[in-house]
Amino acid sequence: MQDSIVIKGAREHNLKNIDVSIPRDKLVVITGLSGSGKSSLAFDTIYAEGQRRYVESLSSYARQFLGQMDKPDLDSIDGLSPAVSIDQKTTSKNPRSTVGTVTEIYDYLRLLFARVGIPHCPECGREIKRQTTDQIVDMLLEWGLDRRALILAPVVRGRKGEYGKMLADLRKEGFARVRIEGEVRGLDEEIVLDKKFKHNIDVVVDRLILKPEATSRLTEAVETATRLAEGNLVVQLMAEGQPLQLNAAVDTEQSGDVAHLDSSEQVPYRPETEESFSLALACPVHGHSMDELAPRDFSFNAPYGACPECLGLGFTREVDPSLLIPNPSLSLAAGACATISMSSNYYPQILAAVADYLGVSLDTPWEDYPSEVQKAFLDGLGATKIRINYVTRDGRDTHWTYKWSGLLGVAMERYQDTSSESMKQKLEEFMSVRPCRVCGGARLKPEILAVTVGGLNINQVTRLSAIDELRYFEELELSEREQRIAERIIKEIKERLRFLVDVGLDYLTLERATATLSGGEAQRIRLATQIGAGLMGVLYILDEPSIGLHQRDNARLIATLERLRDLGNTVI
Repeated sequence: MQDSIVIKGAREHNLKNIDVSIPRDKLVVITGLSGSGKSSLAFDTIYAEGQRRYVESLSSYARQFLGQMDKPDLDSIDGLSPAVSIDQKTTSKNPRSTVGTVTEIYDYLRLLFARVGIPHCPECGREIKRQTTDQIVDMLLEWGLDRRALILAPVVRGRKGEYGKMLADLRKEGFARVRIEGEVRGLDEEIVLDKKFKHNIDVVVDRLILKPEATSRLTEAVETATRLAEGNLVVQLMAEGQPLQLNAAVDTEQSGDVAHLDSSEQVPYRPETEESFSLALACPVHGHSMDELAPRDFSFNAPYGACPECLGLGFTREVDPSLLIPNPSLSLAAGACATISMSSNYYPQILAAVADYLGVSLDTPWEDYPSEVQKAFLDGLGATKIRINYVTRDGRDTHWTYKWSGLLGVAMERYQDTSSESMKQKLEEFMSVRPCRVCGGARLKPEILAVTVGGLNINQVTRLSAIDELRYFEELELSEREQRIAERIIKEIKERLRFLVDVGLDYLTLERATATLSGGEAQRIRLATQIGAGLMGVLYILDEPSIGLHQRDNARLIATLERLRDLGNTVI
């Protein structure tokens, strides 16, 4: 292989027919005065020709999707490799592009959380586990050995209704008791529930002493309860010496059918502690269920994981009243609302009907309206319908009833309904960008944010600086099984984080939007990404990579460039 890049007769821009030989697989610096032709040689000659030749080697079908550069003005150039340019242009302005996605670290984080993440209920924080019947039985025998327990099937949780038919069906199946709002009641008594209120109903499946000799009966009770409650189960340990007379109680013999009842027994009911279990990956208390976790669930650019409110952007646009009413000394009739044209025919008549309903005049200056009148104009009248007496442009009278959604609502509806980009941009002038009220700027669904590794969810990890995140992964404690699964993933994450630290970007967080980066930061991120790619035989051309870098970081940057060279690349 040729050991130099040999250029003859370079005349691009202000180059004066120069000849130059540049050693391959070395770190080469081109320096000189401003306007001396450094960029003309590096970017407009060497990179342009290397890129052009690489594109020409592809099929005509592939070339139609790639922009091809013009051939530079020179006699010849030999010894070129495929070229990669890392300049100081800012990265993507796409609001979905972050430091984590550009460096591909976020891709590895998604994989890590999908493989070893621990899901929790987003409502109560309880860890969500999938358990088999045998595992539940073993846990119960360990948890409450030699204790008396109630086995309950939670059939209704926080739902309105009378449930008369369900209770009748349970009695026909042989069950004698249910627990309603924490109170145990016999199914042979008349139970009337108010359908306007939410109820919690548990079927009492069995009462027994938790001991190894009762394993068969306990297994049958667990199976019955999970069958009734779609995989869910509640077990309540009983406090001794607190009898509670019931109309019907479960047979206390440690044998027989779990639903067979004996109405003559007194049951010490007062609960001491209670635990919920589930055969499914779901919260046994609140019912939040999850499918098997996959990397796509942690992507804010896919509907599987993106917050449904902000669609994964982390922010929402809301109409700002102070921008909508820029001059409160004006009246609505004089154009106080910037998005309503009072010379049109439709909205002036709508506003007149609202004013009539509120008993005010449209000619009153906005600032003179009472606060409740301003609120009604801005936020609407709720479910109240008002009569609109409307005169068309050709003079015809008509009327209808109308729900006034407010000036803020009207502006937002126009923004959401229009397909015109120019109209959207115009309306955005009256909007403020605010963190999403559902995800708080985290971009993901609540149930995905409830999945943790090492006590942190994926958004909390990306909010750490690169140096702190590296320390987090170096100190992360995993079980032996989790370690086997995650070892290679964590190795890739740590390597890429070290690259960011080495190029002086240890202060950046992975959630940082790339649109907010400076040119120097964007360039060094691309440099770190290229090192992480591990390519060999490539010609890299960098434009002043040390610009904006603190003096203490120059040595680390040089070491990074040397590492890129040592992989088998030419660095200019």
